[in-house]
Amino acid sequence: MRQSAGRAVPVNGRSVYVEESGTGPDHAVFEAGAGMGRTCWDPVLPLLADRARLVAYDRAGAGRSGRTEGRPGIDDLAADLVALTGAVVPGRFVLVAHSMGGLVARRAAEALGPRLRGLLLLDPTAETAPVYDTFDRTVAQVDRTMAVMQALVRFRPLARLGSGSVRRAFPADTYAAMLAEDLVPAGIAQTRKEVKAVAEAIPRFRAEPPAPPSCPTVLLSASRPQPGRARHHAGLVEHQRRLAESLPDGRFAPVDSGHLVQAEQPAVVAARVRELLGASETGEEAR
Repeated sequence: MRQSAGRAVPVNGRSVYVEESGTGPDHAVFEAGAGMGRTCWDPVLPLLADRARLVAYDRAGAGRSGRTEGRPGIDDLAADLVALTGAVVPGRFVLVAHSMGGLVARRAAEALGPRLRGLLLLDPTAETAPVYDTFDRTVAQVDRTMAVMQALVRFRPLARLGSGSVRRAFPADTYAAMLAEDLVPAGIAQTRKEVKAVAEAIPRFRAEPPAPPSCPTVLLSASRPQPGRARHHAGLVEHQRRLAESLPDGRFAPVDSGHLVQAEQPAVVAARVRELLGASETGEEAR
């Protein structure tokens, strides 16, 4: 069974639910992608339990965290991440972020500064990617689909039927938690908010990119495209490469996986976290 002992932590007038595990003097913090929370890291955390204290959480409005008024933007979510780490993580740490979480992590990195020992980005979409040129139209289409899903998931057999890809990707107990916490009307509503927050953030990311983190940064790029993005995949990968190479201490690394890298290749993710923890001790880049 997955470990489920957590606690509510107040951040910026909101409340986020945090689970802590692992042992050791070092720390790693995990930021999920849109529509997911702390549970998506279940395949990775046991592989690091002997190396560091591990912090996984649900963003405000998601999972077991408190509901939110309005629609927090990417900057708001980044501020929550900074506040959370200030409350529960002493000293420096490695930050791991998946997909949309990469936008949150990169904004948070500006405020975290030297507290970051390393940054690991799992298959993020760089703001320069052409898919964002027409993202407003894409979001409108996605939102209509998710509005239907939000109504349908009230019927639990339909929720299970419509989440087969997630069920196949994660362990049974993790999927059960996701089904109960994320694949519910409130969870889908929060995902809709987060997708819209990305659309609102991209123009500023393009005009004012986040300051590059000074810590070693590794970007893991999924070799297999997301459903519906096959024709865009080569461009997405190229812009991931450019993002990694634009950083003062960045590295691009392809991985044999689909978008849910933490579920399909947890050992690769855990190995990269260990390397970043080790690199910060020796002053060498993780490669």
